[in-house]
Amino acid sequence: MTTARKLTPAPEPRQTVWRADELMAASFPPPAWAVPSVIAEGVNVLAGPPKAGKSWLALGLGLAVASGGRAFDSIDVDAGPVLYLALEDTPRRLQERMGSLLQGSSAPAGLTLDLQCPALPGGGVEQIADWIERNPDARMVIIDVFAKVRGNAAPSVQAYDADYAAVSRVKRIADDYGIAIVLLHHVRKAGAEDFLAEVSGTHGIAGAADAVLVLKRSRGEAVGALHVTGRDIHETDYALSFDDDTGAWTMLDGPAHEHFLRDTRARVAQFVRRNPGVSPRQIAEALNLKETTARSTCRRMAEDEQLRAVAGKYYPRDDPDGATAATLPLHTA
Repeated sequence: MTTARKLTPAPEPRQTVWRADELMAASFPPPAWAVPSVIAEGVNVLAGPPKAGKSWLALGLGLAVASGGRAFDSIDVDAGPVLYLALEDTPRRLQERMGSLLQGSSAPAGLTLDLQCPALPGGGVEQIADWIERNPDARMVIIDVFAKVRGNAAPSVQAYDADYAAVSRVKRIADDYGIAIVLLHHVRKAGAEDFLAEVSGTHGIAGAADAVLVLKRSRGEAVGALHVTGRDIHETDYALSFDDDTGAWTMLDGPAHEHFLRDTRARVAQFVRRNPGVSPRQIAEALNLKETTARSTCRRMAEDEQLRAVAGKYYPRDDPDGATAATLPLHTA
């Protein structure tokens, strides 16, 4: 019978016991980012509904990091080896998807695609660690999907404990090697006010992870939102656009909520973002609206926290009061 090899220890084991004064005097490097402000070292759970484009997003990030390109066509990333465990794909499908994403560019040699991996408790941990050992400057590991490798829990183990333990197996690798690991996962069918509550399974998955990213996109819609929160990441919503022809995700300017507004509110929000500190009359003149329409729209948007009202002037929701009041001619384009 073949026995699984033990996980090779990191070259410099982490110190786990500190005196308070010793810890405060210590100097630590900042977190290593695979994708700055979005994916840092540690376990990152990327969750979303089926067919929302999670695999396209993950493969696009893998290509960008492996080549040192631009993630989401907007964020510069440092090049480094990437392991993509494509556990639900075939070589033909991966070839087609990479061809769409690359659009004629050369495929990076730094991206390794592996279609098989045993369950984490049955050799998967060792397989991932071995690849990292062979690629000491590796930057990211993507597991698509997590359910394929998490393994089965003993019948006596509570669901929360089983979920926490499953993610903790991956976290051990991420922490030992200081690498970003992305776990593709599903969300519940029923939505929730808090996007963390939408992650399928118990809170043990989000609790054990270092960061959680939830991708939302209605089927047939081009615009989606990536909700991000984590221990080393500020809670943020990114607006993304999905290209059906290439499979590429592009990051859009401005907060995600503005891109989901419709009709007059969308036009007003975009205009105010370009011209913070404008009045309803200025908005009406620039957008060819009735002044009463502009005034009532701005008032309702302020009540819904889509705009900020200060002394009869309107600012983007995330703009400090009057901090960026327009001093230049209005931008109407």
